[in-house]
Amino acid sequence: MDVMVRGKPYTGRVQAVVLDWAGTAVDYGCVGPVAVFIEVFGKYGVDITPAEARGPMGLNKRDHIRAICGMDAVSQRWVRTHGRLPREDDVASMYQELEPLMTAMAACHSDPVSGLIEAVAAFREEGIRIGSTTGYTRSMMEALVPAAAQKGYSPDCIVCSSDVPSGRPDPWMCYLNALNLQVHPFAAMVKIGDTVADIQEGLNAGMWTVGVTKTGNELGLSEQQAAVLEEEDLRQRIERAGKRLESAGAHFLIEDVGQCRAIVEQINICLARGERP
Repeated sequence: MDVMVRGKPYTGRVQAVVLDWAGTAVDYGCVGPVAVFIEVFGKYGVDITPAEARGPMGLNKRDHIRAICGMDAVSQRWVRTHGRLPREDDVASMYQELEPLMTAMAACHSDPVSGLIEAVAAFREEGIRIGSTTGYTRSMMEALVPAAAQKGYSPDCIVCSSDVPSGRPDPWMCYLNALNLQVHPFAAMVKIGDTVADIQEGLNAGMWTVGVTKTGNELGLSEQQAAVLEEEDLRQRIERAGKRLESAGAHFLIEDVGQCRAIVEQINICLARGERP
């Protein structure tokens, strides 16, 4: 392991990548969680759109519900149905509805994104450790982890939003990955994710950040939906997704996780020059 002396820039190679789950490693399009949020709000008589459900994606699920409730259009619909604005006890009640639904959904959306298995294998051959963070809780991951493992994906470290004091955009899940993987400094780690919250999490942890534009939440299309779009339409949508992730501070962009190996090599060149995230 390369050792960094305090005060001198780290010039070694990338030691770990930290992958998001839905939309980055599995569940092309981050489709599963969206359906659950729509269903839960519908149970409370409030219709939300897929775009509204996707807006806060990447946050822990309780914060995600809270953020949707805070949207002006959603809160107005809530007032029309309930005669008042949504309250914290409403958030708690909806979360109780959401948790078992999200757990069941996660296992049904465990297919690895194309290129993931090959990228992970290549990283391991190079001695790069595989970490992960997620807005799912530990109980939700109890169904997803074994389902993904049966399909070939098992990261070396899994940190959930319920394992830390607060989830994204705070850096605690990334810090716990560094501790569990025994990697330092944070400049030797790369956070890869498909949401603004993923990028903010990585930046707050002092890591390199890579935004996923095509298979994730920002594009918001299933693999089948993306496949039938006109090429120019798809290209423009991917560009818009990339601009949102760049605006959040992403250092690099990829369409899917299968392209991350080339980006890690670029980061190795930056590190060799003494550059920091």
